[in-house]
Amino acid sequence: MREGDSGRSQTGRGGRARGGRNASVDAPREVARDVLRAVRERDAYANLVLPALLRERKVSGRDAAFATELAYGACRSLGLLDAVIAACAGRSIDEIDGPLLDVLRLGVYQLLRTRVGAHAAVNTSVDLARSEIGSGRAGFVNAVLRRAAEREPDEWVRQLAPRDPLGHMAFEFAHPVWIAQAFADALGAEAGELRELLAADDERPAVHLVARPGAITAEELALVTGGEEGRWSPYAVYLDGGDPGALEPVREGLAGVQDEGSQLVALALTRAELLGPDAGRWLDLCAGPGGKAALLGALADIDGYRVDAVEPAEHRAELVRTATRDLPVTVHVADGRDSGLAPGYDRILVDAPCTGLGALRRRPEARWRRTPADVRELTTLQRELLTAAWDLLRPGGVVLYSTCSPHLPETVAVVSDAVRRTGAEQLDTRELLPGVTDIGAGPGAQLWPHRHGTDAMFMAALRKPL
Repeated sequence: MREGDSGRSQTGRGGRARGGRNASVDAPREVARDVLRAVRERDAYANLVLPALLRERKVSGRDAAFATELAYGACRSLGLLDAVIAACAGRSIDEIDGPLLDVLRLGVYQLLRTRVGAHAAVNTSVDLARSEIGSGRAGFVNAVLRRAAEREPDEWVRQLAPRDPLGHMAFEFAHPVWIAQAFADALGAEAGELRELLAADDERPAVHLVARPGAITAEELALVTGGEEGRWSPYAVYLDGGDPGALEPVREGLAGVQDEGSQLVALALTRAELLGPDAGRWLDLCAGPGGKAALLGALADIDGYRVDAVEPAEHRAELVRTATRDLPVTVHVADGRDSGLAPGYDRILVDAPCTGLGALRRRPEARWRRTPADVRELTTLQRELLTAAWDLLRPGGVVLYSTCSPHLPETVAVVSDAVRRTGAEQLDTRELLPGVTDIGAGPGAQLWPHRHGTDAMFMAALRKPL
């Protein structure tokens, strides 16, 4: 059963709202609408636009949480929402003006995927339309949303979803079919878990923190933040929600925001057995925005080692510098395929640019932007980066290749090609993740949202023969 609208802004109705905005529209919904607009008009990233809008409009607390749920949820659910809107409007999505479409997506999301009451979802959406477009076109919003409210979510799925099992699941959990197929292929013999995986990938993820080694323990971080220690990484802490940037340990650089799967990638590199001693010369070849470089730097610092971090874009290199301040990390603005660095590294991380299919929970609009055509260019880049890393690696050293994608062309295919061309010794990566269960048949390791609560990180460790 749906409940009443618990997300009503404290601005109330009548007069002018905070910041001089229209008080007939509550602030959380107005913020969410403007996020959808930025994503639609400018191909903006919701996770970058939303925090800035919340700060600018002084939206905080429950209002900020509600705006976040609406904005991210509507971005994630776009395919499902658009199908329902088209059915209720009797016209293609392409025939609906953008500003109206933003409001309709927000309204249908509230109707189908939140506990907001139908009356509140419809009326607040009409207010949004009227405040910007006028009463005439607000009537169209009212009519479409009232039709959408006539059926329960599962009825809309039954009516509009494709009949084949894969297409039906993809529609129900708001994924493009090609991504659902890529997940099924990567699951292989466990493809029966696809429904569970898609459901987990369609949920809002928990916030994961990383405790900086040598500065604070996960136990201490959990006590300070009210979080819970992670299951897999000794440095992970889970939070239910809130703004992690406002936490004192994060502000002071004792902790950062990082998915536990990404923490495991960095840890796996440091645990791999070398042939010969570790001289403490480590490299992060694809370092931006700096989360893994920071964890590697903190671990290196404990033993007096150093890390080089390569990032081709200056603005992202600056993010790496910020993330690794006070750590033994040197940032190089260069293309990882031609970094100009001297060979001889003991350990190299290649966390390669990828489709990001494994991190769709944290990048809500990404699933609707990526296409199969993106894969070929990315796999070429991935192979070139791995080749460059191999050339920089000393005999007996280890390179760890990882992607935040489980897509087989970006994972096992890239690694198999490297092994064939170089004669690399492929280590059993599962041994580098002690205690982590259900990570595949090896020698690579695959994490999953539905099994591990992490992004779907893939990793494979390759050792250079002496």
